[in-house]
Amino acid sequence: MMAPHYAQAAQRLEPRVRLLKVDTERAQDVAARFAIRSIPTLALFRGGREIARQAGAMDAGRIAAWVESQL
Repeated sequence: MMAPHYAQAAQRLEPRVRLLKVDTERAQDVAARFAIRSIPTLALFRGGREIARQAGAMDAGRIAAWVESQL
């Protein structure tokens, strides 16, 4: 449901910010490492450290605005 919005936000934010998706069913170790308990969960990292987290679906504009507000 959120995939097209995520792709649009990724295009808007490149090259300054890179958005990546993780399949938490296939990469359960990653989900556990970052304590991902709900899907979708957006986590923002800078310099290898998590600086913000947001759970729940958002449209492309809200994703981009959330990222921008955290930088």
